[in-house]
Amino acid sequence: MKFALDEQQRDFAASIDAALGAADLPGAVRAWSAGDAGPGRKVWEQLANLGVTALAVPEKFDGLDADPVDLVVALERLGRWCVPGPVAESIAVAPVLLAEDARSTALATGELIATVAMPPQVPRAVDADMAGLVLLATDDGVSEAADGDCYESVDPSRRLYDVTPTGEAWQADVRRAYEFGALATAAQLVGAAEALRDAAVDYARQRTQFGRVIGSYQAIKHKLADVHIAIELARPLVYGAALSLDPRDVSAAKAAGSDAALLAARSALQTHGAIGFTQEHDLSLLLLRVQALRSAWGTPEVHRRRVLEAL
Repeated sequence: MKFALDEQQRDFAASIDAALGAADLPGAVRAWSAGDAGPGRKVWEQLANLGVTALAVPEKFDGLDADPVDLVVALERLGRWCVPGPVAESIAVAPVLLAEDARSTALATGELIATVAMPPQVPRAVDADMAGLVLLATDDGVSEAADGDCYESVDPSRRLYDVTPTGEAWQADVRRAYEFGALATAAQLVGAAEALRDAAVDYARQRTQFGRVIGSYQAIKHKLADVHIAIELARPLVYGAALSLDPRDVSAAKAAGSDAALLAARSALQTHGAIGFTQEHDLSLLLLRVQALRSAWGTPEVHRRRVLEAL
């Protein structure tokens, strides 16, 4: 039994980190929030060049038909770098909903970005104004949809839209698509938690108070150690859920990822102080993203209930 990522998966994660680390992600997120998709689209082009957008697409549509674990590897890194756009929806969910649709080829190449509404847990589609394809998935099937009223999210880079169907529905595995959405969101939360922890650790090593770096105080050490433990407990649940795709396992991963990210966000903000939540500080982008993703694709309470019902 494998208990760790193989060399190829680690190299894949490293290549994503290298590409996104060289890009101006904070600038892209701020531009996306202001309605300028240009910088964000360039980031998505880089993801397509790395094969990220093709991971869940079948090979016959020029996709990689990759293992869900490979998908989780990528989505964790995208959460780490706070990539703007409907990440879980386009990369993980839309390929399942499009099924045998030839538009999957455009998804694989990155030419098409899709977003999804799946009531009741996903009542509105994120970034429907930026997406080239809006899908509405219900128990009756999947259809194309048009965006309607816009609602602000706690994260300004994630606008939410009411959608209405515009065509005939087709059949797809909607339940499986939901599990992929929840799993992809859990992976992003773990990545965001990791980024928040690292930012807090770096700041604690530099900031001085009463003549000492604040990282030397036990209260700070213990707080950040708790964050590290929470992340390392959540990550195996996410990868385990990718192996099984069992609803219980996916819900356990989403709940644990949400809890780890919330703890990381609180600890990072407490370590940085008020400066961390100013709009000029990049930390605020991650803090808001965590708050938005915690309720995306099912709140922690919804997923804890699913775990309890499955026991």
